[in-house]
Amino acid sequence: MNKQNNKRYFIHPEGWKFAGILFISSMILLFLSMAMAIVAIGFFLTVFVLWFFRDPERKTPQNSNLIISSADGKVCLIDEAYPPAEVPIEAEKMKRICVFMNVFNVHVNRSPVQGRVEHIVYKKGQFLNASLDKASDKNERSSLVVNADNGAKIVVVQIAGLIARRILSFISSNHQLDQGERFGLIRFGSRVDIYMPLDAVEKCKVGDKVVAGESILAALK
Repeated sequence: MNKQNNKRYFIHPEGWKFAGILFISSMILLFLSMAMAIVAIGFFLTVFVLWFFRDPERKTPQNSNLIISSADGKVCLIDEAYPPAEVPIEAEKMKRICVFMNVFNVHVNRSPVQGRVEHIVYKKGQFLNASLDKASDKNERSSLVVNADNGAKIVVVQIAGLIARRILSFISSNHQLDQGERFGLIRFGSRVDIYMPLDAVEKCKVGDKVVAGESILAALK
């Protein structure tokens, strides 16, 4: 994969500005001879932010019949549900697999399939705990509709969490996604819901820990 948003970064570029602000603030506090405990917390937060925005390479299975996890974290829900109301597709129930990301997970999101991006729809909302079922309906979110190369329609929804305050997208409509390609990021704790055809066969269960771009969530018939 030679696309720009698959370029290898040890730390995602989004993290450097936050780390830079914290580092400069810590140096100023040190120069002003502030309490060492406060300075130490500043440097600790600088390191934590860099670690939070880490962006490791992943080995993605290249199979058009597989749904790969878009997020690192834990499978928190598997059910049947309608995609978000604002998504401009036919309203019909789909299989939904939800992955909750805490602040210790990698937060770069990856495409579950190979296909063309048909729509990207952003909706403002609340910032409830992303592990709650109602977060899918109430929270701020960005929905990605992908026409997979095998004909299936997949909806990937990035949901802001309790302390997440911004959802970032690296792509635009009509973008041709590779399976496992980076498409976005959610800052500081969140959730990703993947909607797929009802006859998709689950390859995971609630409670499983999964890895973005590597773990298989389901297989399409």
